[in-house]
Amino acid sequence: MEEAAQKQLDRLMRLCAGREYCRSDIRRKLTGFPSRDAEEVLATLCREGYVDDTRYARAFARDKSALQGWGSLKIKLALQRKGIPAATIAAALADIDSGAAAARCEQVLHAKWKTLQRETDPARREAKFFRYGLGRGYNYEEIKRIYDHLRRD
Repeated sequence: MEEAAQKQLDRLMRLCAGREYCRSDIRRKLTGFPSRDAEEVLATLCREGYVDDTRYARAFARDKSALQGWGSLKIKLALQRKGIPAATIAAALADIDSGAAAARCEQVLHAKWKTLQRETDPARREAKFFRYGLGRGYNYEEIKRIYDHLRRD
């Protein structure tokens, strides 16, 4: 391996030791490098366990669901954009604690409902609520159930 590639490998090893990265993230960091060297660096990172798409997908899904309140649809799309295989995405989504995710969904949508109380037109309030929920990656049935509950209160 050339000296420049070795320096890049060392730098990426330090980065990967601090947080999870997927293959596409590393490829993006290697733009401008000769493709042969870039692929060798990526292969080394994968072989030595610094980069693992399965581990990345699980951590990503868990964090986005629990910390940022993303729904499974938004998580799935984000992982697809990163080039993660469909089977890996399905496994990562299955690892999410469904009870905690449902509670987080209710919390997020309840907070949005409170901000919409100044909206005088009920149709606009409903449209904004559903648009927000769908944008967060929740499915329509979840949003509808919570909307119906909040509207009755």
